[in-house]
Amino acid sequence: MTLEWGKKTYVMGILNVTPDSFSGDGLLRGNVIDQAVAQAEQFVADGADILDIGGQSTRPGSQPIEAAEEMKRVIPVIKAVRQAVQVPISVDTYLASVAEAALEAGADWINDVWALRMDADMAGVAARADCPIVLMHNRSKPKDVVQEERLGGRFVGVEYDDLIEDIKRELMESVELALTAGIKETNIILDPGVGFGKTVSQNMRIVHELDQFKSLRFPILLGTSRKSFIGYTLDLSPDDRMEGTAATVAIGIDRGADIVRVHDVKPIVRVARMTDAIVR
Repeated sequence: MTLEWGKKTYVMGILNVTPDSFSGDGLLRGNVIDQAVAQAEQFVADGADILDIGGQSTRPGSQPIEAAEEMKRVIPVIKAVRQAVQVPISVDTYLASVAEAALEAGADWINDVWALRMDADMAGVAARADCPIVLMHNRSKPKDVVQEERLGGRFVGVEYDDLIEDIKRELMESVELALTAGIKETNIILDPGVGFGKTVSQNMRIVHELDQFKSLRFPILLGTSRKSFIGYTLDLSPDDRMEGTAATVAIGIDRGADIVRVHDVKPIVRVARMTDAIVR
C-alpha cells in the first residue's frame, strides 16, 4: 500500500495487547489472538488504513515491561493479524529487539514513542528494514504525573521555553539520528506526542497549532484518542471520550494531520472523511 500524503487522512486503528491500557481496551483476557484478529478485521471493515499493535502500556505512570514479555504479547498477534488482513501493520515499541522480531513476524512499520532516544539500536533496525518509522516527541517523566482514579494520569508542571519550537527542535534531533543511521527521509513520519510530557493546556495548544509542524516537511501523525487532556476538559472517563476525540481529529486534520491514531475506528473514519471533504 502506497500512502499519498495530502490526498486523504489515513486512520490508524489501535490494537492494545496489554492488561493495563489507559483506555480500557487491552486484549490480555481470554483468547487474545482470536480477539485481536476479530478486532483487526472489524477495524479494516470500518475503514482503518493502518493497524498499530502494541504490548507495552504508555499511559502516564505505567511500569515498563521487559523485551521478552513484550515480544510474548505482540509477536503471535502480529503473525495472526498479518494472515487475516492486508493493510499495513505498525508495531508500537521503543525497543529495537521487539521491533526487529515484529518486522520478521509481518509488521511493516515501527512506531517509536521515544523517537530513537530510548534504544540506540532502533535506528539501525529501521534502516536495515527500509520501513516507515514514526518518531514521536516525548518528555515523559514519572515525577510529573498526577493520578486521578476516574480520569487517569496527567502531566503537571512541565515547562518548555517555547512549546512548539522546543518540540520541533527535538523532533528534528531525532530526524538527524535517523538520517545518520541510514533511514530514508521518505520513511520518516513525525508525531508531536500529545499526552507525553505535556500538560492539559499544552496538549490543547499542540492540536490548535499543529499546522506549525508542517514546516518540518514530514508527514504528521496525531494521536489524541481518549487521552487525559480530553477527559480533564470534559470531565469524562476514558471510555466516554469518543466525541472529544472526534473534535480533536477534525481540528487536527484541518491543521494538516496526515494520520490519526484512534481507538474508535468506525466513527472517526466518518469524521475524517467528512473533514477531508471540507478541507481537502
